[in-house]
Amino acid sequence: MSRIAYVNGRYVPHRQAQVHIEDRGYQFSDGIYEVIAVEGGNLVDEKWHLDRWDRSLGELRIAPPMGRSALMLVAREVLRRNLVRDGIVYMQATRGVAPRDHAFPKRSKSALVMTARRKKGPSALLAEHGAKVITIPDIRWERCDIKAVALLPNVLGKQRAAEAGAFEAWQVDRDGNVTEGTSTNAWIVTAAGELVTRQPAHAILNGVTRLAVIEIARLRQLTVVERAFTVAEAMAAREAFLTSTTSAVMPVVRIDDVAVADGAPGPISRALREAYRAHVAG
Repeated sequence: MSRIAYVNGRYVPHRQAQVHIEDRGYQFSDGIYEVIAVEGGNLVDEKWHLDRWDRSLGELRIAPPMGRSALMLVAREVLRRNLVRDGIVYMQATRGVAPRDHAFPKRSKSALVMTARRKKGPSALLAEHGAKVITIPDIRWERCDIKAVALLPNVLGKQRAAEAGAFEAWQVDRDGNVTEGTSTNAWIVTAAGELVTRQPAHAILNGVTRLAVIEIARLRQLTVVERAFTVAEAMAAREAFLTSTTSAVMPVVRIDDVAVADGAPGPISRALREAYRAHVAG
């Protein structure tokens, strides 16, 4: 069966899905997106994703292409037409089509595209043994809290990780503190057993899986501290892990060429991964 995409009010074969060459998302990265995990036909943490969708639109002053209820009707129809019960749905909104000019157009209609596909997360073997990350300078703009489609620095960082044989690249600010990965949030577990992750501000995207793990951790009576941490602190940590919609909870066992603790996934990372899997299934 051929894949189906939603493009500005129409369901079309994926191969024929097109946007205008003067769509501002194409020319200026003037748009936002969300990726929502799908488990058993259900959209995982739907409300958190929609909250972030609305916030990103508001920060860029892009008019919502449709209301929440209609948006989720389209998402479920895209899933149905593509026979996706386990995978992801991708949705993107831009300011729309207008003659090329940096300033906002006086008149434009927000554009919306949506796709869905089956997708498996990282292999169970990788999660069992843990992942390697490298560190790179954070060269992104100062509004990383907006889930914008302007991802070139992230793409370059992910490519550096791939070429280094690593799963992810952790980005480091000018003060030597880890901000986040190119497509993940970064975590460490201190010697005292505290879970530390960067506070949600302009320097990071407040990940939905990050929010879910914070909630899970607190329900398990674990201490979560939202603050910056250095690369050196991460290398000396009891455990490290990362979170994202597509990676879930992934233990990190090596940072650059330094093993974290004994170089194996720790008990807290493993327990949180299992708890998050139960959360998704539920």
